Amino acid sequence: MAPANTNNIVKQLLFDPISTGADRLCIISYQATPSMASWLLKTFEEYGISDITVELIIGSTIKEGIDNISHDGFKELQGDRYSKIYKNFTCSYLYQGSIPKTNLFIWLKDNVPICAYSGSYEFTQASLLRKCDNTLISCKPVDAYKKYEAAVNRSIFCNHAEVEDYVIVRLQSNSSVLVQSNFNDHVIHLSFLTRTGEVGKRSGLNWGQRQGRNKNEAYIPLPINIATSGFFPLNKQHFLVVTDDHHTLLLRVEQQNDKAITTPASNALLGEYFRNRLGLPNGAYVHTNDLINYGRTDVSFIKIDDEQYYMDFSVDEQ
Repeated sequence: MAPANTNNIVKQLLFDPISTGADRLCIISYQATPSMASWLLKTFEEYGISDITVELIIGSTIKEGIDNISHDGFKELQGDRYSKIYKNFTCSYLYQGSIPKTNLFIWLKDNVPICAYSGSYEFTQASLLRKCDNTLISCKPVDAYKKYEAAVNRSIFCNHAEVEDYVIVRLQSNSSVLVQSNFNDHVIHLSFLTRTGEVGKRSGLNWGQRQGRNKNEAYIPLPINIATSGFFPLNKQHFLVVTDDHHTLLLRVEQQNDKAITTPASNALLGEYFRNRLGLPNGAYVHTNDLINYGRTDVSFIKIDDEQYYMDFSVDEQ
């Protein structure tokens, strides 16, 4: 049921209860990231796991608020584009009362709590997918679910129209991110051109230009020396990108030899994004001259942390 390379904690927390008929996962986590939510929802999809509801409540928002990049990422997952792909996901922020003393993962079957775990594992890839040495204990499902229900009553959905009246959304400004571009180990440039100096005919931005495929499908080519450098997370872990034109994208590295950066929810999302930036219609073939006329043939990534990046496809004004 779980991915073969999944560690035992993730298997126990996020997959094993499904085999017993569990269909709803309620989480209270002090910290959480959109990348972890995206990873879980995509993994469910890839392994044919359907009709699982995931409800996330973040506890740190009472004291710390949330940075605008993560906030936009959670809203994206719960918004129209992603909700058509990843159904039954909600994210809420605690805004009053006390901060939960522990993280809770509660599974329900037909709305009846059947198993629950508490401990120091947070709903982030750093905590769950990178084998951190945290604590985890089984707890009484009914008691844990009562704590979750109490938290629901003092939380607000991340996409609620008045969420910023209740929770501080901290600005992670583009200018503060770009300061890091002065350090070579924090910024890389990825070319859209092949070794011949042309856009790939059926690869890269033109990945979908084949019969029977969505013509918007695209990926960003990733050279092996960068793929193996540790700059991007591997093993299909997801990362959140904020772009220079104020969009958010959830990406991952995949394909043979980790040669491609994609939008895992739908490969067409990345192609739609770049065609829009180039002034091309959806599904259009991307020619080398389209990039040259736009003003650049590459895209830059600046690393904020292991799950957040800044992607720059801007051109200098003439």
